[in-house]
Amino acid sequence: MGDAAAPGLVLSPTASVGEGVTFGAHVVVHDGVVLGDGVVVQDAAILGKPPTLAARSTAPRGELEPLVIEAGATICAQAIVFAGAHVGEGAIVGDQACLRERARLGAGTVVGRGSMVDNDVRIGERVRVQSHVYLTAYSVVEDDVFVGPCAMTTNDHTMARHLPEEPLAGAVLRRACRIGGGAVLTPGVEVGEEAFVAAGAVVTNDVAARAVVMGVPARQVRQVPDEDLLAQWS
Repeated sequence: MGDAAAPGLVLSPTASVGEGVTFGAHVVVHDGVVLGDGVVVQDAAILGKPPTLAARSTAPRGELEPLVIEAGATICAQAIVFAGAHVGEGAIVGDQACLRERARLGAGTVVGRGSMVDNDVRIGERVRVQSHVYLTAYSVVEDDVFVGPCAMTTNDHTMARHLPEEPLAGAVLRRACRIGGGAVLTPGVEVGEEAFVAAGAVVTNDVAARAVVMGVPARQVRQVPDEDLLAQWS
């Protein structure tokens, strides 16, 4: 059982707390949250927060599964992790980061300070999301991806001028691709396995596997050489 004596702790009686869990000051743990063994929750984090949706929001409604944070994960100071999310073993959610409902983080993944992972985003294992990144709803990020600071994905090419039944399309980042700082990915683009998107690029079309793209709009300039592939650095 975790340290229920942490100052200002608000812990729901329906939450499940594993062995060796530690809480900072003024943590809030909502109903049904599941904390695995050895989880660290730092000061003023909020776990299991229910979403508040606008009347015109296209996010799915209905009852959510409990938030699950697996063994050894760390939720840093002032982070907010919504109900229905899932944080994998040993993952880190940085200071003031936010994970929306049904977002999933794989084992060993790190989400940097102030980054936003929107609803229904799936992130694989060992992913590195740097500070102030926005991963828009319905995006998919596969294993071993790197997303540089202030990178942004988008999912609505009409900017809210669409019918309610028209689906939104997030980005798809294939295994071990790298997204440079400040890059912008327009709705529905796919960045291929081991591809490299340069800092500040605006990606308006799919990027082939191992392609290096840069510019506005992003264009391929070369291929990622063999010596830069992940297998050479693992």
